[in-house]
Amino acid sequence: MYLTRFRLNTGRPGARRLLASPHQMHGAVNMAFPDPQPRDGQGPRVLWRVDSEHPADTKLYIVSPERPDLTHLKEQAGWPTLEAPGWSTFLYGEFLNDLREGDIWGFRLTANPVHHIRRPEDSADIPTKRTAHRTARHQTGWLMKQRERAGFDIVRRPPERRANEHDDGLELIVRDHQPLRFHRSDERQRGTEVRFTRVTFDGRLRITDLAKFRRTLTHGLGKAKAYGCGLITLAPVERG
Repeated sequence: MYLTRFRLNTGRPGARRLLASPHQMHGAVNMAFPDPQPRDGQGPRVLWRVDSEHPADTKLYIVSPERPDLTHLKEQAGWPTLEAPGWSTFLYGEFLNDLREGDIWGFRLTANPVHHIRRPEDSADIPTKRTAHRTARHQTGWLMKQRERAGFDIVRRPPERRANEHDDGLELIVRDHQPLRFHRSDERQRGTEVRFTRVTFDGRLRITDLAKFRRTLTHGLGKAKAYGCGLITLAPVERG
């Protein structure tokens, strides 16, 4: 497994086009690998996410079973005249092997929180419809429901550090709620409209089941993985 970080040059039209279209970014990420990636759900898959702290600091992260070649992205959306390759790739498997149950990490996840509903007027034989969670409370609830099967729990502040009795103490921030809508342009499903909602979670987690958590890191969490959702990245927690 590999973890790759690519810095996007948002001054280039090619970068702006990719950032405006999850479908085009998905295609650009797939072009980093010579062979089509399997989609049978059995093995690790290619996951990606764009982080933008501000326009001058926009990065693409990719987790993949194979080492990517992002030369085409450098030419289209990077700094092609510089000698540096424009991206860094790390051996992710070694990091995964060093994880331990009980470890606490800072994390970031961009996800597509959804649930299945049936309208009150619908009969019981009508299939439920998948729809996005629209509030931070329900989006948080979605993440909390994923914990057991994903192998982690969200860290909580001790009672003495909570604002009031209604504060659940979760060390979690929900931000960047973004409804997306676009049309696919590939030959098989040209013109098909895609709609989903993307939201980013920042917080601290504790690993509770190592095997499940490693699978989550390499298979992703939730829906819309092809469009930049599902990738969890970790950062060391400052002790103090």
